[in-house]
Amino acid sequence: CLGFPVSIFFIVINEFCERFSYYGMKAVLTLYFTRFLHWDDNFATAIYHTFVALCYLTPILGAILADSWLGKFRTILYLSIIYAIGQTVLSVGSINDLTDHNRDGSPDKVAVNIALSMIGLVLIALGTGGIKPCVSAFGGDQFEDDQEKQRSTFFSLFYLSINAGSLLSTLITPTLRATECGIHTKQECYPLAFGVPAILMAVALVVFVIGSKMYKKVKPQGNVMLEVSKCVGFAIKNRFRHRSKQFPKREHWLDWASEKYDKRLIAQTKMVLRVLFLYIPLPMFWAVFDQQGSRWTLQATAMNGNFGFHIQPDQMQIVNPILIVLMVPIVDSLVYPLIKKCKLNFTPLKRMTVGMFLGSMAFVAAALVQVQIDKTYPVFPAAGQSQIQLINLRSVPVTVQFQPQLQSVEIQPKETTGYMTFETSKLQSAHIITTTRNETVPLSLQNGERYTLPLKWTPPDIYSDLIQDNITSKPTSGKSVVRFINNLRYTVNLTMGDMNFGLLDPLSVTNYTDVPKPDRVYVISASVPLNYCGVLSKRFGYGGAYTISIDSCIKNELSITYFEDMAPNTVHMAWQIPQYFLLTCAEVLFSVTGLEFSYSQAPSNMKAVLQAGWLLTVAVGNIIVIIVAGVSTIKKQWAEYVLFAALLLVVCIIFAIMASFYTYIDPNEIEAQFSKEEKEEDKKDHDDNEKEAEADSRM
Repeated sequence: CLGFPVSIFFIVINEFCERFSYYGMKAVLTLYFTRFLHWDDNFATAIYHTFVALCYLTPILGAILADSWLGKFRTILYLSIIYAIGQTVLSVGSINDLTDHNRDGSPDKVAVNIALSMIGLVLIALGTGGIKPCVSAFGGDQFEDDQEKQRSTFFSLFYLSINAGSLLSTLITPTLRATECGIHTKQECYPLAFGVPAILMAVALVVFVIGSKMYKKVKPQGNVMLEVSKCVGFAIKNRFRHRSKQFPKREHWLDWASEKYDKRLIAQTKMVLRVLFLYIPLPMFWAVFDQQGSRWTLQATAMNGNFGFHIQPDQMQIVNPILIVLMVPIVDSLVYPLIKKCKLNFTPLKRMTVGMFLGSMAFVAAALVQVQIDKTYPVFPAAGQSQIQLINLRSVPVTVQFQPQLQSVEIQPKETTGYMTFETSKLQSAHIITTTRNETVPLSLQNGERYTLPLKWTPPDIYSDLIQDNITSKPTSGKSVVRFINNLRYTVNLTMGDMNFGLLDPLSVTNYTDVPKPDRVYVISASVPLNYCGVLSKRFGYGGAYTISIDSCIKNELSITYFEDMAPNTVHMAWQIPQYFLLTCAEVLFSVTGLEFSYSQAPSNMKAVLQAGWLLTVAVGNIIVIIVAGVSTIKKQWAEYVLFAALLLVVCIIFAIMASFYTYIDPNEIEAQFSKEEKEEDKKDHDDNEKEAEADSRM
């Protein structure tokens, strides 16, 4: 079709669906851990990076299976089946109603959800990692030797499908997650967010199978990674056997493999090891880069995503693929030629060094944003402390003295003191003074908790029971939460939009409830038989907490007062764009250049070894994040960002020093030299054989 093998269209569609499946699932994974499984940020980060590390370790297994045993087609087929099963298991594990037998909105046996989720993720890692080195190579196998131009176009289409799948899924699946679903209770719809990628993976599998009769299937020809490993292992073992001084030294330690392996393989292995040595510092870059899906997503949950339309925290990751699509052609066609025109020697290793530096600066930018976010965080009680706020629902000022002789405050009508912090052991009571009477309220507080004491007008009492707020952090859902106080003399049936709070007695308080769409306006209504009052709410924003008092109902107009218990997120998500821009620039200079450099410095038949080494650096980078998240005692997130920035800067300097000693080679010249020598040896052997034959004939 159009000069291309028809089979490659099935491969391109398969890759698009698979990448949509992977990146779509991965985009919402961190919030799934924190909001559905209720893991803390550090543990969620550690598990996320464990999964990513596994995804970059399994390609080595996939390559060995394909090249040494199953072949590329069967490897892709079998591992895709495992992959699709994993996506399905993960989707099922995210169903809230699976074990919610008491219908309270929380799984009764969360261990079942966790077990299914972990099994699903392991299967996904095995599938996506295992097929990673096979699909593009399998596509390349479909072309004949004289179809070099078509093969090049295929790879362009192939990588376009990867970017398209990544971009679309990162946009769509967070939107699906943000919708609400459920049988008994409505919550964020993770089954849908994981289910759509599972369906796309099933489609990818079906498309791949449909094209099976059209594929050109190359038989396994042995894995070069195993050959290189055996060569290196034999050289080390042989050197150890001949460690005595009586054996003469050899020019290179790999030369100790010459007893078993030919000179060409040893020379090729030397070239590969020179490049792999430069890979040693590279994991630190990936430790920084892959935190887009974990720490940076968690950072976005504490930010304001209003762009005229609401951006979900996990959708901010889309900035990276968008910038990649824009920047790669700009850098290749404009920046690099301009640098060359200025006669600057911007070698590949120098580009990678600059990329690492920009990656470090990206985390400095993230730290600066985090400092601004931290300024907006409420101060919660520390160990041994409690907090209490007073809300004056009366129409006259009230003075409150905290006993024994700790503090005195005066509160104006319909105002709040905000949360005041006390040593729990010292605070015993609150003495309330008005123009008509005085009252002492005993206070029994628990360490680390927040409380609210409403001061009400209903005689004879001017106060109610102390309310324990049960909120000592920003809302885990990322939304705002509201509660209502009935400041009327009679019971009302209270609703806000589709949320029904039921009958609310005089002076009673509802629990905090998530606002489903905090950027929307709702109708708040209070009704009694033969009477109805309503009013439009404000837009609550994200990450806030509000107490709303129902004050009066006159001529069907409801009068309410808002008390802000916790300010909503105010730092805008747009402030994350500079750090994404810096990190994307770093990726263009580091990742794209790194692979290009690696392939230019090693023989063509050794590219698989370098790809395995490159993927291994990604895995090790994620392991670094796991270690830091697991053992770090750093309390402030901005300080952790600075730590990673400093570590990458140090590694950048080390890499620059290592790169300065590197001598660029042309593997093709070395290969040509070996070919020439082999031809000469063959000719010599041929001449010797002819001479022997001639001598034999004379005899």
